[in-house]
Amino acid sequence: MKLHATVFGEGAPFLILHGFLGMGDNWKTFGKKMSKHGYQVHLIDQRNHGRSPHSDIFTYEVLASDLLAYCIENAISDFTLLGHSMGGKTAMLFATMHPKLIKKLIIVDIGPKYYPLHHQDILDGLNALDFEELHSRGEVDKALSAYIQDTGVRLFLMKNLFWKEKKQLGLRINLDVLIKNSSEIGVELPKNLIFRGETLFLKGSNSNYIVDEDKDRIKNQFPNSILREISDAGHWVHAENPIEFSKEVFEFVKL
Repeated sequence: MKLHATVFGEGAPFLILHGFLGMGDNWKTFGKKMSKHGYQVHLIDQRNHGRSPHSDIFTYEVLASDLLAYCIENAISDFTLLGHSMGGKTAMLFATMHPKLIKKLIIVDIGPKYYPLHHQDILDGLNALDFEELHSRGEVDKALSAYIQDTGVRLFLMKNLFWKEKKQLGLRINLDVLIKNSSEIGVELPKNLIFRGETLFLKGSNSNYIVDEDKDRIKNQFPNSILREISDAGHWVHAENPIEFSKEVFEFVKL
């Protein structure tokens, strides 16, 4: 599968994988910062997201194989890989499978453990959208607000909106397949898989995706890792405290 990516800057390759229901474009502000520090940044849309192709198959194994195909096609090796949430799970699996390709690994607000399904309200809200009746972003926002109270989450989800044709909105994500395979999002990284390269885990101080009990498992599977907490940030760490987030990443990559 040929993934879509937005690429800018010149220098050492720096690949970014977005989270569930997101797209590479969510990372544009941060990516442009990195590109000014001597990196060629690749904002990758994973399958069934953004502008990448749709498929009925959706597991971390295929997401990791998609990334490998992207690296081969673009002759990319010895690169820094950053993954957020679902993208972090893809990045963890990829790193354990292809450690020689990774220079440094950055995992944002996700651990290797199993996570129970917790996106149901969001999926229900998206699934309830009737684009025969909804003809503006404002109308979509109002419809989603019946399911999702958080304005920030709704704005994040509405980045998936696009005009399929004149006066006809649609979603870029492959919603049916993502709903059908939503249980795949939380699967654990197999405990026997280990990545010994340099790894930075970043967690939001207001997020419960990584808790104290997870530290031993992270250290067992990523023995050369450090964990840093970003203050005043929830799960969307890079958007909620971009200054502190960027500082931690810059310090890690320049070591």
